[in-house]
Amino acid sequence: MADTYDLIVLGSGPGGYVAAIRGAQLGLKTAIVERELLGGICLNWGCIPTKALLRSAEIMHYMNHAKDYGLAAEKISADLDAVVKRSRGVAAKLNQGVTHLMKKNKIDVHMGTGKLVAKGKLSVKGEDGEKELTAKHIIIATGARARDLPQAKADGERVWTYRHAMTPKEMPSKLLVIGSGAIGIEFASFYNDMGADVTVVEMMDRIVPVEDKDVSAFLEKQLTKQGMTIKTGAKLEKIEVGAKGVKAAIKDKAGKTDETEFSHVIVAIGIVPNVENIGLDELKIEPDKKFHIKVDEFGRTNVAGVWAIGDCVAGPWLAHKASHEGVTAAEAIAQELGNSEVHPHPMDRNAIPGCTYCHPQIASVGMTEAAAKDAGYDVKVGMFPFIGNGKAIALGEPEGFTKTVFDAKTGELLGAHMVGAEVTEMIQGFVVGKTLETTEGELMQTVFPHPTISESMHESVLAAYGRVIHV
Repeated sequence: MADTYDLIVLGSGPGGYVAAIRGAQLGLKTAIVERELLGGICLNWGCIPTKALLRSAEIMHYMNHAKDYGLAAEKISADLDAVVKRSRGVAAKLNQGVTHLMKKNKIDVHMGTGKLVAKGKLSVKGEDGEKELTAKHIIIATGARARDLPQAKADGERVWTYRHAMTPKEMPSKLLVIGSGAIGIEFASFYNDMGADVTVVEMMDRIVPVEDKDVSAFLEKQLTKQGMTIKTGAKLEKIEVGAKGVKAAIKDKAGKTDETEFSHVIVAIGIVPNVENIGLDELKIEPDKKFHIKVDEFGRTNVAGVWAIGDCVAGPWLAHKASHEGVTAAEAIAQELGNSEVHPHPMDRNAIPGCTYCHPQIASVGMTEAAAKDAGYDVKVGMFPFIGNGKAIALGEPEGFTKTVFDAKTGELLGAHMVGAEVTEMIQGFVVGKTLETTEGELMQTVFPHPTISESMHESVLAAYGRVIHV
């Protein structure tokens, strides 16, 4: 007899396991199906272990600049194997934490490959054979994988995806990073701080192209200052992989093609959703933009009882966005099953923060200045440089700025963009402000603690209205 549930979640990443926990909290009999590791890509191969790697690189950076702080550090070197081992240990610890959360919330875990075989039915193929589960509702949270370049298929030896880059067999001497989104720039930053000669190639006219133009320009200047080679408006024409390296032909923005030798290549040009062979066609679940799954604002697909969240639906493809979608879907399911105490709300996509953990860090929320103008807003823009912030100077991190964009008519905060030390921790202040629909008035009246880098947030608001103090 098939196991029967109120809710089955297919996939245990930051969307899936959070959805399962919220469902269980609301009294739903819940199960989760996972083919690899609890916690999914983010916890095991993405967000968390990469931050462990970047932390090691950050400390390496400070050690190499010890003289700037009146200290002495000599014969500094890195043990790459030990750095990777620490990163994998962090991931393993958090994997165990998710396992504990499943037990604590009485969520059944079925390890194996899941597939929708009929409405409300899911087959799971695992080491012990195949079994069938049934549920009133199923959430698809199967995530995504790295996109390959046709001319640069990842082999794990010379051509890497992010997974290979996290557990390298050797330290690259000369590294080519294709793509300058968050993943590409984070690995470029890591390997640069660890001593590799790094080149970044980006097809768009600027790096981190989803960010505000001022952030892109500032970051390129800083990375170049750190020794990276940045090629924007450039295209990889061809690549030849050999036993000892890679020869890449790169066409620059002027149309000139040069061939350069590299020891390794990281391909970071986006993701492909994991939607193949999970039963979407059989149930006639409607796709969105060909590859992703089409859902409404609560995660419902066009098939009743089937939901989807995370990287297999429309972006932004971020872990915290997936988690929030998981909570929303679980609450909407509980409501459909008769829980009148829960009131799910659609997510405001304009209030989803983005963070990139390169050196210096990037963080943003809402519209860029250009996007706000394109949307028809008359804007007021404020920018405050970290060189005017006492804490940033004391930390030896005066490179950076905070930029805010307001609707000139209403004072609504449309967007905030930050680059510099610890901005990934500070952006949440602006996220809360956007969620509360704040205006410049509330932000100006907010008292920011001194001395903190967060004071730059206050000053950027003041700057937008001609009231800046410290520049």
